Amino acid sequence: MQTLYCSGKKLDLSIPVVMGILNLTPDSFYDGGKFPGIDKQLVHVERMLLDGASIIDLGAVSTRPRSHEVSQTSELKRLLPSLRAIRIRFPECILSVDTFRPLVAREAVNHGADIINDIFGGRYEEGMFNTVADLNVPYVMMHMKGNPDNMQENPTYGDVVAEIIYFFEQQTAKCRLSGLQQIILDPGFGFGKTDDHNYRLLSHLDEFKSLGYPIMVGLSRKSMVNRVLKTSPGEALNGTTVLNTIALIKGADILRVHDVKEAMQAIRLVGMLEKE
Repeated sequence: MQTLYCSGKKLDLSIPVVMGILNLTPDSFYDGGKFPGIDKQLVHVERMLLDGASIIDLGAVSTRPRSHEVSQTSELKRLLPSLRAIRIRFPECILSVDTFRPLVAREAVNHGADIINDIFGGRYEEGMFNTVADLNVPYVMMHMKGNPDNMQENPTYGDVVAEIIYFFEQQTAKCRLSGLQQIILDPGFGFGKTDDHNYRLLSHLDEFKSLGYPIMVGLSRKSMVNRVLKTSPGEALNGTTVLNTIALIKGADILRVHDVKEAMQAIRLVGMLEKE
C-alpha cells in the first residue's frame, strides 16, 4: 500500500515521509506549552512544511508516561480552533489528529482532519473502527500496553515482537470487518515497553512489513534515547536521528518527529544507499 487517500489528497509512501508533531497541550514531555496561541502554531506548522513535512499531527491530549486523562470536552476545546485555523491557512496540507475517541475523530474530520492517529489502537472506546471507516480516512493504529497513566509500571512480554504482531493481526482483522482498509501500523515505542523491549522492536521492525501495511515510528526525543545516552529531551536530537536512520533501514515508511529538517536529511541519506 504505497498510496493513501486522505480526504481527496494523495499520500505517496514509495519514499518515506515525515509527520511533524504539533502538541496543543501544556504538558507534553518535550514541547508542552511551547506554542500557546494559534499565531505561534501557524508559524510552527509553516516551518515544518517548509522543512519537508508531508503530514502535520495535532495532539490535544498529552500521552506521556503517567499523564492523566483529559475530558472529551477539554480535548475538543483545545483542538478545534487550531485545526480550523491550520486548515484555512494550509488548505493542501495533510492533517492528522492524535485522538482515541470516536466522537473527537468525527469532529476532527468534519473540521478538516485527513488522518486519525489512535494510540489505543481501537481499544479505548467501542466504535472507533466503524467511525473511521465511515469517515473514509486513513487510520494509524498504535500498540500500547495499559494506558498512559500506568503503561510503564513493569511492562512484561513473552516475546514483544510476536505479541505486538499478533495484536496487529487481531485489530486489523476487526478493521477490515468494519470496512476500514487504509491502515498504518505504529509499534508504539515507549508505550508500555522497557528500553530492552523498544530496542528489540527496532531491531526487528522489518518483520512488521509482513502484515502488509505502512509502518510509522515515533522515536523523537524519547526516554529510550535519553536513558541510554544520559541526555534530556532537549539534548536528544542526535540520538533521535540515529534511531530514525535505523528505523528507515529497517523499513519505516513514516517518521513522526519534532524535528522535521533532520528527519528529512536522514531520509535523503538512507535513500542514497538504496540506489546502490
